[in-house]
Amino acid sequence: MSKLPSGWKREYLGKVAELQRGFDLPSSKRIEGTIPIISSSGISGYHNEAKVLAPGVVTGRYGTIGNVFYVEQNFWPLNTSLWVKNFYNNHPKFIYYLLSNFDFAKFSDKTGVPGVNRNDLHAVKVLVPPLPEQIKIAETLSTWDNAIQATESLIANSQQQKKALMQMLLSGEKRVGGFSGEWKKIKLGKIADMSSGGTPKSTVEEYYNGGILWVSIADMTAQGKYITRSEKTISELGVENSSAKLYPKNTILYAMYASIGECSIATVPVTSSQAILGIRPKDELYFEYLYFYLSSLKDKIKLQGQQGTQSNLNAGMVKDFDILLPSVEEQQKIAKILTAADQEIETLQQKLECLKLEKQALMQILLG
Repeated sequence: MSKLPSGWKREYLGKVAELQRGFDLPSSKRIEGTIPIISSSGISGYHNEAKVLAPGVVTGRYGTIGNVFYVEQNFWPLNTSLWVKNFYNNHPKFIYYLLSNFDFAKFSDKTGVPGVNRNDLHAVKVLVPPLPEQIKIAETLSTWDNAIQATESLIANSQQQKKALMQMLLSGEKRVGGFSGEWKKIKLGKIADMSSGGTPKSTVEEYYNGGILWVSIADMTAQGKYITRSEKTISELGVENSSAKLYPKNTILYAMYASIGECSIATVPVTSSQAILGIRPKDELYFEYLYFYLSSLKDKIKLQGQQGTQSNLNAGMVKDFDILLPSVEEQQKIAKILTAADQEIETLQQKLECLKLEKQALMQILLG
């Protein structure tokens, strides 16, 4: 056993922070107010009465396991949660980070619904520094949390700004400098060729692992705007003996089932499953402009699916989409502006990922 830093001790969690099951509060008994109701997944509503005084630390008892919440106002912890009833004179924010660094999965019940027993958690030994060091650790990690929250806020704002910019640019409400010609409304089927993909027989080994990308909707949701790889590949034999089609580079891949309305750009020649429509723009339609145009329809298309108006799409429906079309040169300029907005968001997302990794590494160092 390694030697502990000066003043640190190894102690049972139950003697450092006593966890207590939350309280029942059926929806019928809730009265509108300003007191947050904390469940295993965070704030799940508001009530007019508090059960616990702030500051508080709450984690999941069953359902969502592993999330830990620091609560800065009086609150009501639900029965799906565990809350710290007694901090034993330890710093609450330090206890929050201590529990955030905890591997709750090891103590989860092996049942259909994940759950943890507070007695099992109480029996785990943890490292505890003196109170002044607890405060310093909490302050250091809070600095990273503040940076993470600020970056998340910047991302959300940038996404909203891009959405508004996209709506203005794609409707002609805001014109790109130097362009003034009339736009025309035209059916997508008149300015693009399209066909759905196909799946070679999975029982024929020769149809697979041939190096030709075979894109699924899962590949699209994982990679986003640009498709550069796929989980599965097929062979030329697989293409020849199925309804799969080889789409050229810059084909727009459009999801017709499940994640309807999702779209991506193929950066290399690809094939796809039948759940995806391959749209090849003709000369008067710039491929990246089409990508942004279809992206702007995503919320509307998804809402139709959720409401049961049309849970899936088909090629005929997509061909019937109206599209507002400026000159190719203006399309390219619009796409360039929106791509720059995408890149700004991506830079912030990369920064966010780095901050989270740095915080995780710092927690490992500071909490032992």
